[in-house]
Amino acid sequence: EAGKLVHPEASDANYSLVDFNRAGVPLLEIVTQPDMRNVEEVESYMQALRCILLYIGVSDCKMEEGSLRFEASISLREKGSETLGNRVEIKNLNSMKAVLKVITYEISRQSLLLNKGEDVLLETRLWDDVNSVSRRMRSKEESHDYRYFPEPDLVPFWIEQEWIDETRATIPELPVSRRRRFVDELFVSDYDAGILTEDKFLADYFEECVKISQNSPKELSNWIINDVLRELNERKTNVRDFVVSPEMLVELVNIKPTIGSSIAKEVFSEMMNTGKGAQSIVKEKDLAQMDDTSELNAIIIKVIEENPKAAEDYGQGKKNALAFLIGQTMKATKGKANPKILTELFKQRLSASSK
Repeated sequence: EAGKLVHPEASDANYSLVDFNRAGVPLLEIVTQPDMRNVEEVESYMQALRCILLYIGVSDCKMEEGSLRFEASISLREKGSETLGNRVEIKNLNSMKAVLKVITYEISRQSLLLNKGEDVLLETRLWDDVNSVSRRMRSKEESHDYRYFPEPDLVPFWIEQEWIDETRATIPELPVSRRRRFVDELFVSDYDAGILTEDKFLADYFEECVKISQNSPKELSNWIINDVLRELNERKTNVRDFVVSPEMLVELVNIKPTIGSSIAKEVFSEMMNTGKGAQSIVKEKDLAQMDDTSELNAIIIKVIEENPKAAEDYGQGKKNALAFLIGQTMKATKGKANPKILTELFKQRLSASSK
């Protein structure tokens, strides 16, 4: 890394700064062929490349810190032609969103020029993210403009096939293979597997949960995708700093049948806030599910007495009345009543009273 140019966002700025903080850091540069046709392909490529780099551990891929950068070169061609027009290289792109925005903008800008019979200049432009426009920086150099000459201190570097094979053997399972394995071996849907494997550390978290749990991988993936990811996004953190370990999540999923879904969500939120285990929270807050039939029957009788119209409606075939009565009972028990047992007890009592 030679350094990073920092360009002020103000449109009237006539200077640029050079940030040498990363000077000397090893730099890996990947140049693609000009074979991407739209922003969707570019987005897929950027996401896939970022994912692979994270998996093999060569970068943390934080664009906001400069450890991953993309520069876009855009050129148009006439429909049916194989000859590309002059390319325009865009710099100052600090996010994937900016890359997609500038490509869309440049396609429109260059199309307008060509449709008016004007030329697209071979140039380098800067992206102004504030005003969502690109601005001319300099004309684009051809190879001879760089005045390349041989460097005698850089001798030819020959890579032995043996070294290549040894290095290849150290590459971990990559995202595409891992996604396929989740689908084929763990019976997770392809969509869910895609979400889980997009982040290596999230995939590791999921696999650790599967390893120590007797629950189905599908149930665990549902918790991770619907609840863990939501909490991570809301708290603007990542799974590496997640307070709920795989062991803690598995403990919660294990006791879910005894506390019910709604209370399990409440317990999960408390785990996030306190770092305590699920069983400890259930015990402290007395959240264990009520499944004692005598205790539930006493509450059911009271609910029916307080809502005679609903009980009468159920007897007349209005099934929605049962849902109302169950809801009132769940409210009275603060969500702790076992809904399956509760439904059966209500049906028995209401059927008996209607005879």
